[in-house]
Amino acid sequence: MNSKQRAYLKSLAMNTDTILNIGKASLTPELTASVDEALEARELVKLSVLKNCQDDPRKIAAMLAERTRSQVVQVIGKKIVLYRESKDHKRIELPKK
Repeated sequence: MNSKQRAYLKSLAMNTDTILNIGKASLTPELTASVDEALEARELVKLSVLKNCQDDPRKIAAMLAERTRSQVVQVIGKKIVLYRESKDHKRIELPKK
């Protein structure tokens, strides 16, 4: 993903609501499965790391991206944005490289 595509996804994420919260249990198999399903349905997912989670949001984002085969668009504070092109429900058309 190049910088132009990343900037485009960031602009889309600004108007997207947070759909999942990461709490005290941090990364569980259930959370990973939920993120995977959300990525397939929406392609762009915004997550929030709650205050009671002791893990670093950047590490959580990297691990989630690896487990779901997605890309980290951005991590700002305790907000994480992930992107993965959907196989069946393509919605987002990225700018050309």
